[in-house]
Amino acid sequence: MVNTILGRKIGMTQVWDEDDNVVPVTVVQAGPCVVSQVKSEATDGYDAVQIGFGEIKPSRVNKPMKGHFAKAGVEPMRYLREVRVDNAADHKVGDVVTVADFAEAAAVDVTGTSKGKGFQGTIRRWNFACGPITHGSRNQRKPGSIGQCAYPARVRKGLHMAGHMGDERVTVKNLKLVSVDPEQNLMLIKGAVPGGKNALVQIRMA
Repeated sequence: MVNTILGRKIGMTQVWDEDDNVVPVTVVQAGPCVVSQVKSEATDGYDAVQIGFGEIKPSRVNKPMKGHFAKAGVEPMRYLREVRVDNAADHKVGDVVTVADFAEAAAVDVTGTSKGKGFQGTIRRWNFACGPITHGSRNQRKPGSIGQCAYPARVRKGLHMAGHMGDERVTVKNLKLVSVDPEQNLMLIKGAVPGGKNALVQIRMA
């Protein structure tokens, strides 16, 4: 069984558990995902399957991808992702991964692209402390000294500075899977997951 499924983040809401406690959840419309390619140790050097998700107009698909889908005998899909598996022989092109396969999973790892926040200073980007606010100080939000004097006489690599924030691939691990709705292809995951509304997320059994 493929332990990964692709989905679209719908938004957040809240539900009540069996003890009448409010649980914040993220609603994800996941799958169905179709296996469009199987890679094996003999032909590709590793075992993996390629799964696709999301509808797309045939006119939006370029010629190489049309040939790829036609060879597999599946409908064109908007997103394709490759997932490592233990044994490629257990899978075949055309297999479908649905949320029902995750019904017994207790926790999941969710991967997505975080929201982009543009160019930000060190206080917001790295949680730097503010400088003195009064007594003539002009260093309220400046980063301060960034280098050394004689040695090494340069700015070290990886120094926390102002720059582009967000829009990164982020994985949040061990999120509780609250419930699964196979009829509507919905998954309710406790807590927040990366990305904004309608963002693509990849969900893997923890």
